[in-house]
Amino acid sequence: MRSIEIRIADDSEVLIRGYNVMQGYLDDDQATAEAIDTDGWLHTGDLGTLDPDGHLRIVGRKKDMFIVGGFNAYPAEIEGFLLEHPAVDQVAVIGVPDERLGQVGKAFVVSSNPVPIDDLIAWSRDRMAGFKAPRFIEYLDALPLGATGKVMKNQLR
Repeated sequence: MRSIEIRIADDSEVLIRGYNVMQGYLDDDQATAEAIDTDGWLHTGDLGTLDPDGHLRIVGRKKDMFIVGGFNAYPAEIEGFLLEHPAVDQVAVIGVPDERLGQVGKAFVVSSNPVPIDDLIAWSRDRMAGFKAPRFIEYLDALPLGATGKVMKNQLR
C-alpha cells in the first residue's frame, strides 16, 4: 500500500487517505464526521483532477465553486484568464445569484489602468466559455486580504 491514496469524488473534490493523514479533530467528533467519511477518506474541500499518470491538479476550492446553468464554474480558473488582460492587476471572482441561471460570475478587479467594464466582459467572452465569463465586474482600489495575504472572498460576498 502506498503511504497515501488520492481519488477524485464525483463532485471533483479531492479525497485522501493513508497512515499519515489525520485521524480526526481533537475533541470534535462532529467536525471529524464532516471531514472524514466512514471509509477513512479525508474530504479536503479542494477540487481537482487526476491525469492518467496519477498527477493531481488542484483547480479550486469546493466552497468557492458556483454553478451557472448546470455547469461548474471554478473561480481560480476564471481569475487566471482575467489576469491575462493587461488592465487586470489583481482579481477575485465569486458567484452571485441569478434568476435565470442560478448563479453567475462577478469579478472584482484591481487595475492601475482600468478599461470600460463592457470591454473587459466582451474580452472575457472571446476567451472563455460563455458560462465562465463574468457577467458583472466591479473595480476596487484593493482586494480585502487576510493576515496571510489571501483574498477574503466572504467580504466580497
